[in-house]
Amino acid sequence: MASFLQRILQVLTPPPHINPPEYDGLEFKRGIFVFRPALFQLELYLLSALAVYLAFTYLGIYRNKSKANRWRVILPDARVDTNIYVPEDRLTKDGNSDFYTFSTGRRNVASLHTVYTLKPRHDLFQYLYHFARTLIDLHYRPKDDITLDFKLAPGALPHDFVWAVVAKDELLSIKQDRWDLTFTKTSENSVLPPSLSVMSEFADVTDTLLKPALVAALKNPNLLPYFRSLSVTDQPRQRPQGPLPLNKRQKHVVLSLTLPDHVEVASGLLAEIFPFIDSLNAINLRPETKTKLKKVREELDKSLKADAEREKKEEEQQAADDRKAAKRRLEQDKIAKLPAAEQQKKLEKERKRMLRKSQGKVVRK
Repeated sequence: MASFLQRILQVLTPPPHINPPEYDGLEFKRGIFVFRPALFQLELYLLSALAVYLAFTYLGIYRNKSKANRWRVILPDARVDTNIYVPEDRLTKDGNSDFYTFSTGRRNVASLHTVYTLKPRHDLFQYLYHFARTLIDLHYRPKDDITLDFKLAPGALPHDFVWAVVAKDELLSIKQDRWDLTFTKTSENSVLPPSLSVMSEFADVTDTLLKPALVAALKNPNLLPYFRSLSVTDQPRQRPQGPLPLNKRQKHVVLSLTLPDHVEVASGLLAEIFPFIDSLNAINLRPETKTKLKKVREELDKSLKADAEREKKEEEQQAADDRKAAKRRLEQDKIAKLPAAEQQKKLEKERKRMLRKSQGKVVRK
């Protein structure tokens, strides 16, 4: 054992430094200390790589925080005369690429949750991974995103429906990320730019929501490259485990954008979003549309309830099977500790019991 440890130590111990008798390179002397830079080339390369990595990290952190702060400053400017309260210096950071702000205090809006999802500029290896993935997956395009999630106040939206205007580039992935949008059908609309599509449960909803002011804001050519989606929904974005109680049901207006370098590009749409929210409590749908929407949600509640009950039964059955398996293992352990003759008697008794049980299940015709 001692020789084995000695061999390991010999492998791990670096070889002794051999000081060349002749050295004509740069040399620094101070007392008994002598520093010869030419003898530390490998260390120089390692320190240079570390310096580059640290510089990349700190620059990435600074750039991401600067982007989020620029938007935090302009959002109140876009909400002039809207009476919504935005706390100062309340940009919450979750890591170095995710930021949040929370605002309250306006009629028809219970709260506004702004989420900044930025590229990992602070992480060199993750940044290279994203770059390599773009070369393999043509549909993968990492972007800086901002999502404004307006939780509507009670009574701000009297009807239950799901509706959205979505950039066509997002259609491939949005239904995977947004369960609520699976209720809708995708269609074109002549008043919108060709790069946008409408996702709606019924055409009556689209005709009611597409007001001229909103259409004009969406037609801004400077905004279109950054626009992702604008949705009005009464359903959660992820499929719930069962029907939601009435006191937990929420309605949201969600605006999603790619973060532009010049934040003023989106100021027109941001200024229009509040009048759009205010107009929701005045919309009027046809009676047949209301009936259809109500029926869809009743069927949805039944489906969610049935799925929840089925999952509960499966979990209970699995728990019962686990208890039976544990009991069987316990009995087998007890039998294994008995003498051979006793084990034989137990096994024979168990075999006869199982035989009687199987014969009892035979149905005689």
